[in-house]
Amino acid sequence: MPDRLTGMQIFVRVAAAGSFSAAARALGLSQSGVTKHVAALEDRLGARLLHRTTRRLTLTEAGRHYLEACERILAEIDEAEAAAGAEAAEPRGTLRLNVPVSFGVLQVAPALAEFGQAHPSLTVELGLNDRPVDLIEEGWDLALRIGHLRDSSLVARALAPCRMRVCAAPSYLAARGRPRRPEDLSAHNCLGYTLASSDGWRFEGATVAVAGSLRASNGAALVAAAAAGLGVIYQPTFLVGEALRCGSLLALDLGAIPSLPIHAVMPSRRRPPAKVRALVAFVAARFADPPWDRDLPAPLGADDPLPGMCDTPWPEAGPVPARLS
Repeated sequence: MPDRLTGMQIFVRVAAAGSFSAAARALGLSQSGVTKHVAALEDRLGARLLHRTTRRLTLTEAGRHYLEACERILAEIDEAEAAAGAEAAEPRGTLRLNVPVSFGVLQVAPALAEFGQAHPSLTVELGLNDRPVDLIEEGWDLALRIGHLRDSSLVARALAPCRMRVCAAPSYLAARGRPRRPEDLSAHNCLGYTLASSDGWRFEGATVAVAGSLRASNGAALVAAAAAGLGVIYQPTFLVGEALRCGSLLALDLGAIPSLPIHAVMPSRRRPPAKVRALVAFVAARFADPPWDRDLPAPLGADDPLPGMCDTPWPEAGPVPARLS
């Protein structure tokens, strides 16, 4: 007979994933094994826990009540084990972490050297995706996400603000002029991020519709194009910071821009394992004072001259002097 506790754990994962196959992948088991565990639970309880269709599983009324009890019991077991072994717990095994591409390359990957030294028994499998991944369906332990969360079933911890800047290259501003208000952007070549939640650029109290000759699904590509003089971008400071410091891009002060939150998100409502808690604590401490925002040059105000250039209009030509004999 399958172990009762294991059956409860598998049932909770099946209910969360909505399918036997997704739960099997997340647990590293065969689909037939997962199905047998749930069937054994139903036989022992004498009640059907799941409605099975060709598209998805849904909980019966008995299944909903049993799920609540299972989650409570499993959480209490986790808490008891954590309390008993808290001092001896050492993060180990493999941690599957998913992060946005550019943030992962620029900020997370360099930090993993220090994290790895502190936790030599732990291997991190780093996934880089700009699309929101399904943590349960794809088997991720943890993800870092930028922006407002839509999935209320996830456990989230706020890590840091993600501040935004409107930027352009000095060569573009010299050729096309400088926008001084958000509405001026309609006359400029604004490079778009295809995965943004809105087609407009958000400022305090207004969202401005923009358009341009390039749209990309990766912010680093937009930064490279903007630095080459193609147009104006609206991107996070962790991505444009180095370009601003070296002067290949200039930030423009067009008004206050709302920040986006950076969260660590986990798929389980129960106490996360030691490896997840360790990484969340590490990134929370490292990003509490965002290192990418240090020593950033202030955005150019409406009346500030472009660095190395003069905004004074060229004087009108005077009369041509007579040729000296």
